[in-house]
Amino acid sequence: MSGVLVRDYPPEYGPLAEVLGFGLGLNFTPKWAADADFLLLLAARMTALRPSTVIECSSGMSTLVLARCCERNGLGQVISLENGPEFAANTREALAAYGLESHVQIVDAPLRSLQLHGEDYQWYDLAGLPQTGAQMLVVDGPPGFVQRHARYPALPLLRDYLDPGACILLDDAARPDEQWVLKRWLAQSPGACFRYTATRRGCGILTLGD
Repeated sequence: MSGVLVRDYPPEYGPLAEVLGFGLGLNFTPKWAADADFLLLLAARMTALRPSTVIECSSGMSTLVLARCCERNGLGQVISLENGPEFAANTREALAAYGLESHVQIVDAPLRSLQLHGEDYQWYDLAGLPQTGAQMLVVDGPPGFVQRHARYPALPLLRDYLDPGACILLDDAARPDEQWVLKRWLAQSPGACFRYTATRRGCGILTLGD
């Protein structure tokens, strides 16, 4: 078994592992892992929407979930932006252990300084991101400690990579910073629909207008 996969994850991840067939273990990292309820919600959206392309900000257990859903849907490619080389390596190893690597492209994307609407941000270098139309965007990075409103650039910078009607899921939406981000995204997205789901950390789901 791959050293990056562990079986001693908290019991709340048991249903996730059972439903998605992760019997070898999960690439669970206590400090960084997305909550099980968010990952189950992510799997449900993947099953309902059956996207052909998903862009993800921050790799990890969510990448494994997205890739498994692509496999079960019989279509789909995940493009994951990751600024941490160690996290990227661990995710690649976990994907390989389950034979899911063909469904994922992990883009090594170090954080770069940029200015957006007169404000300075540290955000993923998009040089390696292929120009593609995605139907889903999952935003779980960069980490909130990088700066205030760290995840705001996701929609302004990735909008041109998204198809009309794309679904955006923002994790940690119960935090004040992410609530600010969601309000600003909504203000800048005429025709968009929004729903908040009360997972443990909160999930904001924004569907862009056609």
